[in-house]
Amino acid sequence: MQIVIKRDYHTKGTNGVLTIIGEGPPLCHTIELPWRNNEPKLSCIPAGVYTVTKRYSQKFKWHLHLQDVPGRTYILIHPANNAEIELQGCIAPVTILTSPGTGLASKPAFQKLMAWVTDALQRNETIFLTITPKPPAESVSKIPK
Repeated sequence: MQIVIKRDYHTKGTNGVLTIIGEGPPLCHTIELPWRNNEPKLSCIPAGVYTVTKRYSQKFKWHLHLQDVPGRTYILIHPANNAEIELQGCIAPVTILTSPGTGLASKPAFQKLMAWVTDALQRNETIFLTITPKPPAESVSKIPK
């Protein structure tokens, strides 16, 4: 299964549109931290192609885990409505975007995505996430002090 997130970079957050290739219109939107040079816990991750697995933790219950993110560990896809408050480099699906890095109704969007991924994994498919485009040079925001 191929998932694509097409991003728009802003100084206060990164917004995206998530589509499952071959399955019709976009599934949901996404929110992330702004691009801050891939700084752990402060930046969204680099654009690229990542393998996605299902993972369980006490904090997030079932969620998605991106594999082999350069310079980063435990990059997850889980529910959140405000990137600056709730994310540390992870990706959150949302139903409605409200501003850069914020949205509404994350849990329903996440549940829709998990249903697709779970079905694909039951068919023994590998899940790939492609994130585009690369951040333009002028979108690099300074790391807050």
